[in-house]
Amino acid sequence: MPDVEALHPINRSHLARMTGRLGIMQHARGSIPDPAHGYCVDDVARALQVDVLHGRTLGWPAVAASAWRGLRFLEDAFDPARGRFRNFRAMDGSWLDAVGSEDSHGRALLALGDTVAGQPDPLLVDAAASLFDRAVPEARGFTFARAQASVILGCDAILAIRPDGATSDVLEELASRLSGRFLDHATATWPWLEDTLTYENALLPRALIVAGRRLGSDAMTAAGLTALDWLVEIQTSSDGHLTPIGNQWWPQGGERSTFDQQPIEATALVLAAESAFMATGDPRHRAAMERSYAWFLGANDLGVVVAVPERGACRDGLTPLGVNLNEGAESTLMWLTAAEHIRAARAADSRAVEAPAAVEPTLVAVAGA
Repeated sequence: MPDVEALHPINRSHLARMTGRLGIMQHARGSIPDPAHGYCVDDVARALQVDVLHGRTLGWPAVAASAWRGLRFLEDAFDPARGRFRNFRAMDGSWLDAVGSEDSHGRALLALGDTVAGQPDPLLVDAAASLFDRAVPEARGFTFARAQASVILGCDAILAIRPDGATSDVLEELASRLSGRFLDHATATWPWLEDTLTYENALLPRALIVAGRRLGSDAMTAAGLTALDWLVEIQTSSDGHLTPIGNQWWPQGGERSTFDQQPIEATALVLAAESAFMATGDPRHRAAMERSYAWFLGANDLGVVVAVPERGACRDGLTPLGVNLNEGAESTLMWLTAAEHIRAARAADSRAVEAPAAVEPTLVAVAGA
């Protein structure tokens, strides 16, 4: 495993600064929230996931109000008549779209699943599960790969806590379609389901790995691991640091984009490598987690720190000229998510090292036996 970067105490000051009456605001100018862009389901869902993660370390009372605010936002976003979430919301609470993207719907379902699996508060869990049950049927028809992946992961989180035939059916159907796209499109030199590497790429193999384990499909798990190994290989520099695909993307056979590099790519790799490690126990996946976390703290193409741990903030990415100094919601939430998953992984490593070796039982002859 590469040298590991320091862990930092949880700091929620930038989250608090970015949070308005209804939830976390999307954008910032520098460290100052920019209310002109209002709110969106994507970021509120991610903030709810961070609340659940922080509740494990800080205690639930420290995050309960924030988590309930996030859940109420998602409840308000859901349109029962359409079975879909709206996404964009103005500061006055009015909705700016009638139907949000498949991606935002998928992220909402993933956040609800993680909330149920986190079991932080029975009332919150019941409310999250109820909303999930109402929102998951429409996701069955989703066609966008990343939305499918988020729904798969949300379903898996729910199924880890409560067996449910309808949820299981959605997971199996979407996982079959997602894995089918890999089988139909992937080649030995481009083991990917699309002609272009775009955004949050590691989300896709993560979903296949998780679904393969849930469904007992070795082939599905193997497809996810193969795709993830490729992503890790092509996004690791010659000296061993993470170098994510830039936001101008990489078309097959074309020129790879180097900048701007986004925090979401590093965190997607942390989470996918975590799922791979849980599936295989292979230490190279733990090393990939650490490499991705280290990107935030200076182990990157420019050698500059992207996160601001002392405020719980994160800059919006790496440009050719340096760090984008804006500290928007997505970037900040990606840092906070990555940090908590690394914290949990290192704690598990420590427990494994400290656990006493298993001792073979010794048979003792007892007089008169």
